[in-house]
Amino acid sequence: MPNISGKAAKQIIKGALLKENVEPQAAEYVAEGLTSTSLRGVDSHGIRLIHHYLAGVKSGRINPRPVYRVEKKLPTTALLDADNTFGHAAGQEAVKIAMEMAAEYGSGQVAIKNSTHFGAAAYFALEIASHDMIGTSYTHSDSLIIPTNGKRSYLGNNPVCFAAPVKGEGPFCLDMATSIITFNAVRRLREMGEAAPENVGTDKDGIPTTDPNEITMLLPVGSYKGYGLSLMVEILCSMLTGMNYGSHISKMFENIDQKRHLGHFISATNISGFQEIDTFKERLAGLLNELRSEPPLNAEQGVMVAGDPEKKKYLSRGQDGIPLTDNEFQQFRDLNQDYQLDVEIDCG
Repeated sequence: MPNISGKAAKQIIKGALLKENVEPQAAEYVAEGLTSTSLRGVDSHGIRLIHHYLAGVKSGRINPRPVYRVEKKLPTTALLDADNTFGHAAGQEAVKIAMEMAAEYGSGQVAIKNSTHFGAAAYFALEIASHDMIGTSYTHSDSLIIPTNGKRSYLGNNPVCFAAPVKGEGPFCLDMATSIITFNAVRRLREMGEAAPENVGTDKDGIPTTDPNEITMLLPVGSYKGYGLSLMVEILCSMLTGMNYGSHISKMFENIDQKRHLGHFISATNISGFQEIDTFKERLAGLLNELRSEPPLNAEQGVMVAGDPEKKKYLSRGQDGIPLTDNEFQQFRDLNQDYQLDVEIDCG
């Protein structure tokens, strides 16, 4: 498989967005969000999505030059109207607001309305954790998960993300969808001609299948527990924002000329309100390292904690580049040429 460097990918993504009249800060947020996600190994929500986002700008779904509006009724809460711009941009604007409130009052919670797909939830929680706070981020999505004892999808595979700073390494980060795999991962399996794992998705009749071309619905992680988590996120992202919920949310890859009006929820917690920050980071490092030192069932793999695989991928891909299929690599070449960006792309 050919590789593209993170630097080249970001330059092409940002350059293409700017050529489509996207506001420069929004373009930076999207380019950084997609590139950092791919560098962390989360390909389903990384650079491959730029083509979908560009189509959304051209069709009118995504507002390239938003005017944000913030409503605050209490010192530690805010409602951000994203004006139908990129979810990456809306989320990072909310991160700034949440951290400002947390710095002054101890915590900050921001609900976001009138947004679009915001990519990987980790992009926002990790930004908060990089400022020595605890960050969480959530979003809802279109109907994909079958509720327990149901036969058709209703809720999205709404992700949960929690990040916290650690001494001597990058933040701890748990970023999980409430389905076993995401639908973007299913789409990538289709493109690569590979089978899906068993018991992750079903066909239109609710029958489990490993054929990604037949998968139309996803199974929740942990059965009714994943279903419950998805409902929790739906409450945060729909009920607190006034946005649509469940099966009323428009599909990501259908009717691309229609605005999606998605909701997200982001929070920041000031650690110093509970513990000295350095003490917290040192103790968390001790906890994680003790877990990693636990006797492994498989000596070749060892015990890991959430975020460890992504940290390893970030190091290797930062050096070797982001692997793409031949088709994906050609699409980046086409973007580079079509938008006359003249970015040097090395095929690794």
